[in-house]
Amino acid sequence: MSRISRKLQKWTQEVLDLPQDLLFDLPRLTLVGNKELHIENHRGVRHFSGERLVLSLSEGSLEISGTGLAIQAIQSHEVTIIGTIHHIQYIGMGEKP
Repeated sequence: MSRISRKLQKWTQEVLDLPQDLLFDLPRLTLVGNKELHIENHRGVRHFSGERLVLSLSEGSLEISGTGLAIQAIQSHEVTIIGTIHHIQYIGMGEKP
């Protein structure tokens, strides 16, 4: 992303008071206890099992681990996970899990 583009996005966010997840295409996570996780702005499922879920993001990935994980609902940019969630990890571009 160019320097001008980043400055324009920052200015737009400050002036219009827009949420950063909308402006920068960041994931938004809503965790209900450790039993339900709703994720917006994902780019697809890379891996899914009852113990681990890996989602692609616009920059990097998100890894969720737990027991009895299940996909309750999935749409093109939103997913709801149920089960017992133990760990959530964001892995940025160029980072190793």
